[in-house]
Amino acid sequence: MKNILKVLMVSIAFLSCEEKAAQKDVADMIVINANIAVMDDDNAFAKAMAVKDGKVLKTGTIEEIDILQGDSTQVIDAKGKTVIPGLNDSHLHLTRGGRFFNAELRWDGVKTLKRALEMLKEQAERTPDGQWVRVIGGWSPFQFEEKRFPTPEEINEATGNVPTYVLFLYSRAWLNDAGLKALNIDENTKAPEGSTFEKGGDGKLTGVLLAEPNPTILYARIGALPPLSEEEMVNGTKQFYRELNSFGITSGIDAGGGGHKFPKDYTGTKVLADDGEMPIRLSYYLFPQNKGAEYAEFQEWMSNNEVGKNHAIHLDHGYELEGGGEFLAWSAGDFENFLAPQPLLEDRPTWREDLKRILRLHVDNGWPFRIHATYGETIANMLDVIEEVNTETNGELASRRWLFDHAETVKDTELERIKALNGGIAIQARMAYAGEFFVERYGADKAKHAPPVKKIMDMGIPIGAGTDGTRVASYNPWPALYWLVSGKTVGDFQLAAPENQLTREEALRLYTQGSAWMSKEEDVKGTLENGMYADFAILSDDYFTIPETEITTLESVLTVVGGNVVYGNKEYAAMNPPLPAVIPDWSPVKYYGGYQKN
Repeated sequence: MKNILKVLMVSIAFLSCEEKAAQKDVADMIVINANIAVMDDDNAFAKAMAVKDGKVLKTGTIEEIDILQGDSTQVIDAKGKTVIPGLNDSHLHLTRGGRFFNAELRWDGVKTLKRALEMLKEQAERTPDGQWVRVIGGWSPFQFEEKRFPTPEEINEATGNVPTYVLFLYSRAWLNDAGLKALNIDENTKAPEGSTFEKGGDGKLTGVLLAEPNPTILYARIGALPPLSEEEMVNGTKQFYRELNSFGITSGIDAGGGGHKFPKDYTGTKVLADDGEMPIRLSYYLFPQNKGAEYAEFQEWMSNNEVGKNHAIHLDHGYELEGGGEFLAWSAGDFENFLAPQPLLEDRPTWREDLKRILRLHVDNGWPFRIHATYGETIANMLDVIEEVNTETNGELASRRWLFDHAETVKDTELERIKALNGGIAIQARMAYAGEFFVERYGADKAKHAPPVKKIMDMGIPIGAGTDGTRVASYNPWPALYWLVSGKTVGDFQLAAPENQLTREEALRLYTQGSAWMSKEEDVKGTLENGMYADFAILSDDYFTIPETEITTLESVLTVVGGNVVYGNKEYAAMNPPLPAVIPDWSPVKYYGGYQKN
């Protein structure tokens, strides 16, 4: 009898182990009937995918994945739609974008200037006393059927006595008469060096502010506008991140930004991270705000903050500091205003000393860094300093993660130098919004390889893609992907040479795996291989086969971050997580949303 009991107990224990083993492989979520772009080295596609503990458990056939389904598994039928790894914008001003989102009227995607002016008029009618109508970038005059800027007269007619500020990239802006009065700007007001308050033939102000090329005149006016309350900024951050999720964005790297101080102005995002509500993985770089005091700012930040430490309580790599950028030293600033002459570092005698001290500080403290550099000449000069610091630190700089941002006119010799120092390059769709002005100033031939994306890839230099939204381009990634594939601007102007255009697979890889390198996350995200983060989007149409021009109209119908649904639309609308109503009541987002899809 004892032997029989012993056999039974062993059998029960064995079955229990089997059940536990089986339970271990039960998926939390499975996606079936899909066309899944795994984005591995073989560019494989799969029909189904299993997710467990926020990571991809397995991709394969429906039969292979179905056996991983348990009673509690969430089953998502993709209905034959394309699934891609979540998009990762490697240069997007997320925290600042969320901070201001509810205050801004977006012209992103608007098809006619007529409609843009109508939106100005409608918003002016609902804007309360003490507040402004503001359009802060994200558009190009060439996206309009009229192919032109608004005139000061048109802006004044649309807005009347409601103060209004309209920004185009970091090139120029328009203040209506009420805005000039509210900011006490008149014919005697002195503009910052390298900028102008435009006057007409009669000597009167036109309301146009020109960066020539210094954008301080534009930054200052944005900074003078009335802020939103903390509650409104937190709400705006939630609205903005949901907007990004709607395009399939699951990660973004924040490059800092002018007029955006750390930690004070990061409150909106920090609240979400502390409350376990981050719907996006966000890495951020710190941008010094005080010209001439950058070194002291970085010293303070380095004393009180740790790079690579995650501060989102519910999401791996959900909110963490990565290093320093993008104007490490303002004296080495290189402005991207193609409506004005190229700035020269030689005109600023302290730039080399300033930059070297700050680079050395980063290397000595183990901080990664990224540097804003538009022009090849700037990059060549900066590389002299970078190489010098690398030599003085016995190659320590080259062992760190570092990169250049933008690099529109980087030359072959500098690409070789960047590669030798293990650097990377983050490129953005700025040319899609200002390419026509670049051609006017520098010629069509120079625009054909601005930036030389294909060459950078072929040389094996790490490269990631992004938008540089929300001001110098729209944050919508799909016009950026269209630009990479077609070489065309949002105004349908052909810029890139055929040899500098990417296949759809190549462009998508830059927006996923390539961008992950920029924040040292290439081992955890960027593909849908087994063990990678379950960050993905089901698209509204098939990115790989639709007509090229339709790439710009793509969006996500279901977005998942870490195995959790963060956005659902159309047939998945019932899965869309609750979102609070937009505040304040007069917010343009309440009436227009963000990007104008229709």
